[in-house]
Formats: sequence, structure tokens, C-alpha cells
Amino acid sequence: MPWRWRWGVAAGAVLLLTTGCGSVEERRTAARDAAVDFERALGAEDGVALCAVLAPGVRDEVEQSSGTPCEEAVVEEHVPFVAAAEDEVEGVDVAGRQARVEFSADTLFLSRFSDGWKVVAAGCTPRPEQPYQCLLKGG
Repeated sequence: MPWRWRWGVAAGAVLLLTTGCGSVEERRTAARDAAVDFERALGAEDGVALCAVLAPGVRDEVEQSSGTPCEEAVVEEHVPFVAAAEDEVEGVDVAGRQARVEFSADTLFLSRFSDGWKVVAAGCTPRPEQPYQCLLKGG
């Protein structure tokens, strides 16, 4: 195979891999939207909507630690929330399939799953020179 052909195939593969997950801005927007959905559901105490945006490991942890279904247990977690609107998002950082979305009263960490962005940690507060302390997270 001529070197030009191989280079063209390699360049096409790289282009496909880098665009397959969407642009950085598309991923930021999708992560922000999922975080806003989570905060709105939190404010409404809508356990069904909250569990829908939680990562599977977080749902499992909530159910195991409480002994009740996620929809009931998650509203009892006392995660701080803001009356979430898109303009209340203070920052969104995306790196690959991971994101951090900051609100005034909460920081969320999300991961990209096959069915969209899911919250892997919520109620997170920064600590100097240590990892964030999160109220809601997977095990």
C-alpha cells in the first residue's frame, strides 16, 4: 500500500475518532444540560428524574446504603441545590468522557455513558490540596 494511501487512512481514522464523541463545545453543552436537569430534579425532589441522571454505580450505592429504592433514597441525601437555570452554571470543564460542572452551591462530576451524561458525584465541595468531598457518589 503506498505511503500516501496509508497516511490518508490513518488521518481519516483519527478524524473519525476525534469527531465521534462530538466537539468539546458539544460535550460541554451536553454535560451542562445533564447537570441542570439534575439540579432541577433535586429542587423538585423528583426521585425518578434524579435517578435517571445518576450513573449506575451511584444509584447502586444510594440503594445499598439506604436499603430503599433509589427514587425514595436519593431525595433523603440532602444534597445542596440551586434553583438551576443554565445561566447559573459557573463553570464547565470537560476532559474526554469526564466533566465537572460548578454551580454556586454545588459541584457535580459527570461521566459520558452510552445513553448520555450521568452524575457520578454531587454535593461536592473543594478542600485545599485534597480531593473534593462529595455527599453523593458511587462506591
